[in-house]
Amino acid sequence: MKEASSKTNDHCLSRRSFVILLIMKGSMMKKLAALGLLAVLVITSIAPAFAQDKVTLTWYIGLGTGAQPEQQEVQEAVVDAFNSSQDRIEVVMNVVENSVAYDTLSTLIAAGNAPDIIGPVGTDGSNGFGDSYLDLTPYVEDYDLSIWPEAAVDFYRTDAAGLIGLPLATYPSMIWYRPELFDEAGLNLPPANYGDPYVWDDGTEAEWNIETMTELAKILTVDANGNDATMEEFDPENIVQWGFDYQWYGDGRQIPTLFGNFSLYDPETGEAVIGDAWREGFQWWYDGMWAENFIPNAAQEGSDLLAAGNVFNSGNVAMGNTHLWYTCCVEGTDWDIAPVPSYNGETVARLHADTFRIYEGTEHPEEAVEFLYYLVTDASLDLLGVYGGMPAVIEDQQAFFDGLDETYTQGVNWQVALDGVAYADVPSHEAWFPNYLAARDRVTQFVTLLNSTPDLDVQAELDALQADLQTLFDEAS
Repeated sequence: MKEASSKTNDHCLSRRSFVILLIMKGSMMKKLAALGLLAVLVITSIAPAFAQDKVTLTWYIGLGTGAQPEQQEVQEAVVDAFNSSQDRIEVVMNVVENSVAYDTLSTLIAAGNAPDIIGPVGTDGSNGFGDSYLDLTPYVEDYDLSIWPEAAVDFYRTDAAGLIGLPLATYPSMIWYRPELFDEAGLNLPPANYGDPYVWDDGTEAEWNIETMTELAKILTVDANGNDATMEEFDPENIVQWGFDYQWYGDGRQIPTLFGNFSLYDPETGEAVIGDAWREGFQWWYDGMWAENFIPNAAQEGSDLLAAGNVFNSGNVAMGNTHLWYTCCVEGTDWDIAPVPSYNGETVARLHADTFRIYEGTEHPEEAVEFLYYLVTDASLDLLGVYGGMPAVIEDQQAFFDGLDETYTQGVNWQVALDGVAYADVPSHEAWFPNYLAARDRVTQFVTLLNSTPDLDVQAELDALQADLQTLFDEAS
């Protein structure tokens, strides 16, 4: 740009010289003057074109987190640093409150004004636009993906859309447990590592699987008289401590994931499917509430005894299954974490993850991928400082856990969280399906029915759910 301006000034000076020579030299000077003037006009017309060569990308924030004032301040600094680091791309932010972010984005897309970058947002939050994201596969061939665990990258690969994101924040799941309650029951603690067996108090070993965890959960479920759920005297109407629960399970697809990876939609056939593993998982959960009583039902979860829904934090649930983000809401130091149990020899530690996505209709996919890669690498620690979440970049993870140790001083076995990423559910339990919001609501209705109603035929209700999902999927197509 400076070079173009210099040339323009030189030619302006030359033009004035030609005017003087024109008076002195006649027609020959007229021709030379005309050529000089033409050069000035050409260079002047080219200079604005150089200025307009910068690509503008819009970053849409609010569909997930990112709209809080302290977050916006960091995001602005990240954008300023990127914009000043090169002269080809200019990023502008569009921050929208979460409560209106979905409708606003829908309007922008319908009007042909879709943003280029969207996020941060989790899998579920992004699924309202799940068929609208760019497949990054052909654009990341020259980028280093080895900085992340392979499973963390594969988490963003789908059969229907390809690679739709790169890892930023990951939230592995694990079993959270209360050592004090195990000690009171005379039980050894759960295993510390994936692949380790559970050791019973008599020294015998058992595979750490759903069956073993269920046995423990029954022993750890206690009524007001001190009887546990394995005893004939146990009173299921007067329980004061439960052996297991899922801590906040969203629309309910988290529940059967302990039993295997699965999606409710087959993109190749367009069919709604509920696999045998998930059918068994929902049946196990239902029986645990209403027949075997080691899992609290909805009314019990909402009671003061179980902290009005924050059940594990109440201290009256011995084991809970949830994600690393639960450090937001657990108090005290009498807890630790353990691997999730296997089922039929398979271990699935479902994963939650936040990142950015690129709209498939972007006019500048290569530049958008360049900015996305910057966000999840160079800028990731700054962003995660206000977003929260375990860094997906391997070399950044130890510092994150060192920070947690300052709050939770009991010596939490964080290695379980790190190792759990390798067992992530692919496809994700939050995977996209057609007519996403309506179909998800139908799943929620099913789960609400199960945890509030005894004496149901669970398999018949699953059949009804599958039929309703098929109707909703067909409506979308």
